[in-house]
Amino acid sequence: MDNIITFEDFSKVDLRVGTIIEINDFPEARNPAYQITIDFGALGIKKSSAQITTLYNKEELLNRQIVAVVNFPKKQIAKFMSECLILGAVDGKDVILLNPEHQVKNGSVVS
Repeated sequence: MDNIITFEDFSKVDLRVGTIIEINDFPEARNPAYQITIDFGALGIKKSSAQITTLYNKEELLNRQIVAVVNFPKKQIAKFMSECLILGAVDGKDVILLNPEHQVKNGSVVS
């Protein structure tokens, strides 16, 4: 493995649990995607874009908890500003969302 990081490198990544509170289609995206609004509790509300349309419909995503990186810089995607990165396992072209096994408080740290 060529890209080994130190624990100090890993500790800089702020992984948190949040609940999806709004989902919208994102027709301006190059690949099919949703615009997603997430409640991270005390950290506030953040938005993200996610290419998860092949396995998830909007109704099943609403109120679902997810894991995201919340300390990346904002990224412009078309006319949308993404403020966090939702995490998922990539299986071919599909993305399977990472989420806690049990309901936890929004903003909980993932370590």
